[in-house]
Formats: sequence, structure tokens, C-alpha cells
Amino acid sequence: MVAQKLRYLDVLLIAPWSVTLRREAGFGLTEQATILIPNPTSYLVQKSLFHGLRKPGDRAKDALYIHDTLELFSGSLPVLRTLWQESVMQTLHERAIRKLRAQTDALFHSVSDTVRDAALIAAPRRVTPGAIQAVCKAGLDEVLGAD
Repeated sequence: MVAQKLRYLDVLLIAPWSVTLRREAGFGLTEQATILIPNPTSYLVQKSLFHGLRKPGDRAKDALYIHDTLELFSGSLPVLRTLWQESVMQTLHERAIRKLRAQTDALFHSVSDTVRDAALIAAPRRVTPGAIQAVCKAGLDEVLGAD
């Protein structure tokens, strides 16, 4: 097995969310622990920026992760947009922002082979390629702003 160089990991460190894990919530801890996790906007940006560098089989998984994240946080897209505008976008170089917009447009402009493969992974959930593409396109446009 060869370790893959992970790029854009620093994006995941922008404005992390703090979560407290407690025994009462089912975590097997003797005392509570507070951890930092990437906020959803940083996660979406990192997955999108890194997408073109991934192996083809992993690209479909990442497309599905983007879809699922957008669905999970669909009621909070304005909050994710604020995170984008006030935190994440402010720390990225203009070149990375251009790459991000190009990557997301190329991936979700229409139903692609990657999106079809993502639907195959999600087959037990009966998610269609068109639904994955539409959710990702609309959600990313809402969070990142459509050009």
C-alpha cells in the first residue's frame, strides 16, 4: 500500500466546530471530551479541490460525500454560505478559488460518469444520478455562490 499525499488539508482547519462527547450520549468515555471537527463548508471545499487528484473510483465516493453533506445540511445552507464568505474564502488564494469553481462546475454541471458511479454506490438508497447532480449543483451554488 502506498500513502497518498493529501492536499488541501489545511482547509479542514479553518473555523472548526467544537463538539463535546459525553458518556450520556453513548460515548464510552470516563469523562467528557471536547474535539474539533471540520465545519461542513470546509469539508465541501476540501473534497471539491482535491477531487481531480483522486483515483477515478474514489472520485465517485467523494461526489456522494458532497451530495450527502449537502442533503444533511440542506436546512442550513445560508449558515454554510456565511462560513464560506467570512472564513473559508478569506483564507484561500485566488487561484484556489478559481480551481474550486472550475472543479465544482466540471463535476456537477451535468450528469457525468463520476455522478453515475456515485449513484451506483448509493443504489440501496435509490438515489438517481440526476438527483445527485441536481443537489450538488444547487447546493454548491448556494454555498459558494454561482458565477
